Amino acid sequence: MGFTKEQLLLEYTRCVKNTPYALKTYLQTYDNTQSRYVPLELFPDQVSLVEDYENYNENIALKYRQAGVSTVTAAWASKKLVFASKQKPEKILIIANKLDTAVEMANKIRGFTEQWPSWVGVGFSPEKNAARHFKLSNGCEVKAVATSKDALRGYTPTILIFDEAAYIEADGDFWAACMASLSTGGKVVVVSTPNGYDPIYYEIYEQANRGMNDFKISEMFWYRDPRYTKDLYLVKTPDIIHFLLNREEYTDDSIVDFSHTDPFERNFDELKTYFQDGYKPCSNWFEAMVKKLKYDKRKVSQELECNFLGSGDNVFDSNIIKNITENMIKEPVNKMMAGGLWIWKEPVIGHKYIMGVDVSRGDSEDYSTFQIYDFDDREQVAEYVGKIPPDVLAEICYKWGNMYNCFIVVDITGGMGVATSRKLQELGYKDLYVDGVDFGNKWKYDPKAGEKIPGINFNNKRVQIIAAFEEALRHGLKINSTRTLNEMNTFVYINGRPDHMKGQHDDLIMSMAMAVFVSDSSFSQLTKVTQQAKTMLESWTVNTYEKPSQEQFFNPAIPVSGRKDNPTFRNEPTKKDYEQYLWLFGGMKRW
Repeated sequence: MGFTKEQLLLEYTRCVKNTPYALKTYLQTYDNTQSRYVPLELFPDQVSLVEDYENYNENIALKYRQAGVSTVTAAWASKKLVFASKQKPEKILIIANKLDTAVEMANKIRGFTEQWPSWVGVGFSPEKNAARHFKLSNGCEVKAVATSKDALRGYTPTILIFDEAAYIEADGDFWAACMASLSTGGKVVVVSTPNGYDPIYYEIYEQANRGMNDFKISEMFWYRDPRYTKDLYLVKTPDIIHFLLNREEYTDDSIVDFSHTDPFERNFDELKTYFQDGYKPCSNWFEAMVKKLKYDKRKVSQELECNFLGSGDNVFDSNIIKNITENMIKEPVNKMMAGGLWIWKEPVIGHKYIMGVDVSRGDSEDYSTFQIYDFDDREQVAEYVGKIPPDVLAEICYKWGNMYNCFIVVDITGGMGVATSRKLQELGYKDLYVDGVDFGNKWKYDPKAGEKIPGINFNNKRVQIIAAFEEALRHGLKINSTRTLNEMNTFVYINGRPDHMKGQHDDLIMSMAMAVFVSDSSFSQLTKVTQQAKTMLESWTVNTYEKPSQEQFFNPAIPVSGRKDNPTFRNEPTKKDYEQYLWLFGGMKRW
């Protein structure tokens, strides 16, 4: 393309001011279907994305699989490089969970950079010309790194690009360091498909939705992509996968054909009206992608429909999360201990309570927590979170354990909970769970004289404990706490093991899961036995008069403590009462 000096100046100015024009005019991309390079075409949503990159310093793009966002982002980045001045060179840093992913983005930028015409006057510098770090003759640089604490060392970027940000394993400190690197000005671009409730991508997106940060959201939906929607149609169905697998159940009346409309000229407001009426979009491309994803609802939700809910490798199903979010979460009736202790319900006479205790090291890494679980109402009634030493935690557990007359189970895995358990013994708390102790005789156990340390060891039990918790959630367990819910959102399978995402916590989950596991594996059986015994006793006894009954307290599931400092629980049966009928529960022989 030959230009006069004046024309060249005008063209240069046009490219600087109109980025979509510059990209479409001078760049090409490889078309796999044609096995050749073709001009870079930008459909409307991609044009809007590029304009957002230009107009806003903080951008987050929500995309579906094969949206071409990484390609467009690389093309935009190459334009920023070649049109930068030597006085203000751009320094681009690409961050991804894996170095290969970051280098792939750097290679795309390099490829586009090579395509700009010679009149731009920018080439590659021999000073630094590696795949993961290269420089241009105008002083600009591109560097690709994997997520690590040293990712920003010795490099101050003007443009930060997070590729597949939802898969980056990092904590809030890492993100804060990244943003601090742009404190003197610069741009940040966050690109990804959803991956559950991850600590970076989801948090940024959610805060942007609420107006809590300055990020500009660019949403990309496949049904707006002209490449994939020439044969677009809508189906009235609550489940598009069900339609694809059971077409014969659907009549023509439930399908609206949009293939006659120009994919570049469609009225998306009209589509939204249909969506509100229960219609789902579909096309040959979409069907092929669903098939490629093996009809996996979670993957389809994540990679095609751009949904956070139901995506990723979350341990807890999206329906569980949704039910808790919409129907259970509520503010505590009382907040105490500097906001660390949340209480939803006061103790109820006759109810059985289990306290699950997860003990941290008392440093800045983890939290110590306890949950109080109402076995009778199957509900979370109290919760504590704090960074305190194990012995101090024991004193708090002692106080609130007495308040609710709790059966306490302490996590002693790794030894940190031992100090808490021993301190509870010193304080005289007797209603402590002990691995291997017959629960029917639990009241007879003297912790001070026993060889075993009261508590539960997670070794070889973690999966079972989490499974019991998950099952309880599916069968009506009530979760009231946003803090617990937040941990559930970032609790995922890592190499097949249920664990928290990097930078997140699972202390509240573990303390609640312990309480549920012990209650379901022990108390439920005891309650069943108690009811059987009660029926037998009633068949042998004829009451001639009625009087206030204390049978509601006759429950071996809750041992007799003999505590006098709890006015809530009075008139408890004596040890003699238990001994009289203990043979019914296998505790002693009948005389």
